[in-house]
Amino acid sequence: MTEFINIPTASHALNRRQFLGRAVTLGAALSAPVTFAASTVSSRDAVIQTVLGPIPPGKLGPTLVHEHVICDFVGAAETGRHRWQVDEVVRVMRPHLDQLKTRNFGGFIDCTPAYIGRDPRVLRQLAQETGLHIVTNTGYYGGAGDKFVPKHAYEESPDQLADRWLREWERGIEDTGVRPGFMKIGVDEAKGDPPALSDIDAKLVRAAARTSKRTGLTVTCHTGGGPAGLAAAKLFIAEGGAPARFIVAHSDGHGIHINLQAAELGVWVSFDAISRKPLDQHLKLVAAMLEKHAGRLLLSHDNGWFEVGKPGGGKVRDFNNLPDTFLPALRKTGVTEETIQTLTIANPAKAFAISSRS
Repeated sequence: MTEFINIPTASHALNRRQFLGRAVTLGAALSAPVTFAASTVSSRDAVIQTVLGPIPPGKLGPTLVHEHVICDFVGAAETGRHRWQVDEVVRVMRPHLDQLKTRNFGGFIDCTPAYIGRDPRVLRQLAQETGLHIVTNTGYYGGAGDKFVPKHAYEESPDQLADRWLREWERGIEDTGVRPGFMKIGVDEAKGDPPALSDIDAKLVRAAARTSKRTGLTVTCHTGGGPAGLAAAKLFIAEGGAPARFIVAHSDGHGIHINLQAAELGVWVSFDAISRKPLDQHLKLVAAMLEKHAGRLLLSHDNGWFEVGKPGGGKVRDFNNLPDTFLPALRKTGVTEETIQTLTIANPAKAFAISSRS
């Protein structure tokens, strides 16, 4: 939130024959059907709620679980639709999403929350034009010193915030009719001993847990660090939220010890800075999780970011590193195609499937 195959650097350049060979191999692996265990998302009523409507989890396909089409960092008090043009954002971002589609990825989870540029109109048009299954969210983002938390969130109770988010789930976001497929919240670093969240961040977690219990929606939680991620996960569970409905974002910065603790809680561990850290570092982090917790791991880039206020949206980071660089590197370490399908297909479908039985 990396390097185009058609504009390669010297160290990663692929000729046409090499690229086509890798694409065929990756396409075969990532397009194979996936069977879900009866205890996960196999119930007939389970769906992935995309911006174009619900789909069965088995149709989601290889998925990036934490990306951004557009972000507006001006703050909750000043942001709004008046600050960007839908057509401009679509024009700039469509080529990047088209590239992802040609790499046989089908799912795209857009993690831009309300008051930071979330716009279902943009996402709906991109989904229609690219064929990607794009998912948007409800919830509020308490990271970055709470700059993006609207004023009313300080005054309202967790139940009142949950009611707001529930209305978006039931009626759609603003005037678009587009329903969210998950929740996105954020917390700053936890402080004290033991580490605790701030009052507003704790309120957001409580509201998210109460919304999740009523809707079955999963929560992706931006974290200010590992202790905050664990504190948020434990509070979510204490409030009655199902562990499998909580994703600890940015876990690639938390350290192996904390990642294993989170996995033991039953929550999802998300390595969503692929391409932003040295390749070997991410390979080691994944290897540590694969020993016991392959079924709790998610992968993505946190890339994109048409940044409102910058000419042409600023410098957009593409979504190609995972298919072009990281997955081939995983194969070279001996990771099987079955495990890669688990990480890229089965886990995202399980994480974001919504069921009346959740």
